[in-house]
Amino acid sequence: MNLLEWIATIIIMTEFLLGNCANIFIILVNAIDCVKRRKISSADRIITALVISRIGLLWAMSMNWHSTVFTENTSHVQIRALGRITWAVSNHFSNCLGTILSMFYLLKIANFYNPLFLHLKRKIENVLLVIFLGTFLLFVLYLGVVNINKIAWVNGYEGNGTLKNILKDITSLSNMYLFSLINIIPFCVSLTCVLLLVYSLGKHLRNMKFHGKGCQDPSTMVHIKALQTLVSFLLLYATYFLCVIISGWNSLNAPVFLFFVAISAVYPTGHSIILIWGNQKLKQALLLYLKQVRC
Repeated sequence: MNLLEWIATIIIMTEFLLGNCANIFIILVNAIDCVKRRKISSADRIITALVISRIGLLWAMSMNWHSTVFTENTSHVQIRALGRITWAVSNHFSNCLGTILSMFYLLKIANFYNPLFLHLKRKIENVLLVIFLGTFLLFVLYLGVVNINKIAWVNGYEGNGTLKNILKDITSLSNMYLFSLINIIPFCVSLTCVLLLVYSLGKHLRNMKFHGKGCQDPSTMVHIKALQTLVSFLLLYATYFLCVIISGWNSLNAPVFLFFVAISAVYPTGHSIILIWGNQKLKQALLLYLKQVRC
């Protein structure tokens, strides 16, 4: 490996270790809390499923790194294929569950007196389950369309190598557009949740000002913490999405590809760390663990 590949590799491995430690820590804390209380809250269920998908996403990125660096290895084709399958599944569930978490915060925290919003607020678990199943069905259809396109192009033009390569590029481009469409929807939904939370916070602050009360009440603090988590998720998601689109270009060489993999790995690692710091239970458990380690 050259110098750039070594630098990208060190960054990817550091993110891989930090991300897995953060995600496993969240799983352990929620599992211990579930055993003690003999129940688990809706938020903890969503976060636990989210970090499990993030572990899969990190492993998929490490497989992409392995298949890029060790190209002379005879098993790199199988590893790349396994990495792409793992990435496709974990990427979908990571983005989907991140969006569902954004909707959960909105329905739980925002204060609107719209009849539809109040109905969704009362049926929050059913609403989120329907959205999850709907996105999963969309993901299955996406995989079906991608595979049908590839099989059709390869089988239809098997004899002409030049035309086959051209159609392969066209198929990759069409699949990229379809991938972009599927992934832009969760981003738009999360952005809408952020905007509605900002509007709800502004409305709440106006009411507090009208009644002559301060702005440091619990509802304001909950709004601000939720907004911090959601805005960080959006920024990391946007960065990750752009890196995935750029790294999907066939013209990129290995060092540049690894560089974009290293940037995109900030998404599953950084957001999990933000979730720990923004969640009171997880934050206290982390501080207690660090205190015990120090002692």
